[in-house]
Amino acid sequence: MATIDGPALSTSWLSTKLGIDTVLINTRRRHGELFAIRSEGASEWRFPAWQFDEDCRVKSDVARVLAAARERGLDSERLNTVLQRRSGITGGGTLLDSLLSGRVDHVVATINAA
Repeated sequence: MATIDGPALSTSWLSTKLGIDTVLINTRRRHGELFAIRSEGASEWRFPAWQFDEDCRVKSDVARVLAAARERGLDSERLNTVLQRRSGITGGGTLLDSLLSGRVDHVVATINAA
């Protein structure tokens, strides 16, 4: 089952915030430009807030990770699984923690190896 840690935004909220149609939001999600998860049994996609900056634009580090995932053919469920993996041999941090702390090269390398 796919889960999101932390706050997540709905398609309709993003549409209002960005001033674009929900169809475009979903097109960007399908093309791997936005990361979203749909929990088992849910009908709505949820967009983790950590991927956006204060102006609701996808952060550049996140865009790099999404591009790497797209190149490897990883869908959102598989990318979510990769991001939830432990980041190293020691410690309890995940790849998502690494991404959010600026270790994007490490995350991209792990995605490329997936």
